Amino acid sequence: MMFRATVLTLFPELFPGPLGASLSGKALAEGIWSLDVRDIRDAASDRHRSVDDAPAGGGPGMVMRADVLAAAIDAASPPDDERPRLLMSPRGRRLDQGLVGVLAAGPGVVVVAGRFEGVDQRVIEGRGLREVSIGDYVLAGGEVAAMALIEAAVRLLPGVMGNPDSAASESFAGGLLEYPHYTRPQVWEGRAIPEVLLSGDHGRIAEWRRAEALKATRERRPDLFAGRQDSD
Repeated sequence: MMFRATVLTLFPELFPGPLGASLSGKALAEGIWSLDVRDIRDAASDRHRSVDDAPAGGGPGMVMRADVLAAAIDAASPPDDERPRLLMSPRGRRLDQGLVGVLAAGPGVVVVAGRFEGVDQRVIEGRGLREVSIGDYVLAGGEVAAMALIEAAVRLLPGVMGNPDSAASESFAGGLLEYPHYTRPQVWEGRAIPEVLLSGDHGRIAEWRRAEALKATRERRPDLFAGRQDSD
């Protein structure tokens, strides 16, 4: 089954953007996954194609209207669509490799890229939108966040990465950050490649990489280190 990504946005011209390049772009051209970008304004009913209004109760900014956004979602994702409906939002569940893996194993995603001060809570509840965040900061809109989520999932699809074993050693695989990498030249500006990596002893190399991954995780992400599955 093809992984199908649908994005609802006010700026469809931003896509495919990075999704059309490198691994994800090649996979898109090969039909491993598909991208459908919908302009939310197409669901507006007035001649100005209005999608927002002032927040109830007052306050700054504007809010995306429930009726317009719901109509856009309904047009892109019928009731029998099994794909999860996601809203990129700074108040959502933090995107991590575990969630990415779950999404990549499914039929695809329907992603709403929000704008303005936010989205009417009623459409979030009425259309079962699951809020997802890519970090504790605020962007002008959800488009960049949607691209990040989709690219992370597409990388895990069968046939996308040349070496399927690559994902097993990447950061967050097994709850650890990735070990350091080196390549030629052997010595650069007085800095040499660690001797163990040139030894040809795969057992020692694996032990070194494991130790370096643990060290990096302990120093840089103590939260991951404390929650790891192993007891090293």
